[in-house]
Amino acid sequence: MLFMCHIDVSVPAEMPQDQKNELRQRENARAEQLIGEGVMVRIWRIVGRVANFSVWEAPTLEALHETLMSMPMFPYMKIEVTPLIDHPCTHIAEARNTRKP
Repeated sequence: MLFMCHIDVSVPAEMPQDQKNELRQRENARAEQLIGEGVMVRIWRIVGRVANFSVWEAPTLEALHETLMSMPMFPYMKIEVTPLIDHPCTHIAEARNTRKP
């Protein structure tokens, strides 16, 4: 199943900068691992915010929840999850986006 997540991150302002930097490095490493595993399908940054929209693949909501909890920044995240299904025109968009130039 595919899920769109809207994730807002709010790290405490009083957290020392070196801890913030280390947390961000661990977060990016975990994201790279999940991308490599095909769990995190795509991610977009929201301009001007520490937030993103991302598409995830998981067999169940419970599995998605476990994966999201594995993110180092999870304690500082507000997450909105939307299950996704194909639209009647999905195949048209996919065909267009996979054409070779």
